[in-house]
Amino acid sequence: MDADDRNPLARARVATRLPAQDLDRARRFYSERLGLEPVDERPGGLLYRCQGTEFALFQSTGASPGTFTQMALQVDDIETAVAELRRRGVVFEEVDVPGLRTKDGIADIDGNYPSKGARGERGAWFRDSEGNLLGIGAPVV
Repeated sequence: MDADDRNPLARARVATRLPAQDLDRARRFYSERLGLEPVDERPGGLLYRCQGTEFALFQSTGASPGTFTQMALQVDDIETAVAELRRRGVVFEEVDVPGLRTKDGIADIDGNYPSKGARGERGAWFRDSEGNLLGIGAPVV
């Protein structure tokens, strides 16, 4: 028996949950701005799937601080993704902190996790209608 057999979390799938103070407003944002539709819903929650992964928006009275990336999506071509999202009305954050600076909304990030086989990543960030900070990234190979 290896360590993964003893640890049920080692085989778990990750599923992000994002708070929404106004679920109808969030549904419109994800549909109109991101082009995503829920695959399932329940009272107080919307479930979305992207390439075999999932995330959910849930009704919450709390507000997201929006001070860190809460969910990121990996894309093949970040320039195309940013251009399309801008066309849909998404506003990208401009970041200028030590070690990370965006130019036209996109940052070049040196280094990447060795297991991903890339030498770096390009990233961009935006807020959804509920203040959640979302990122998109593309590996630099």
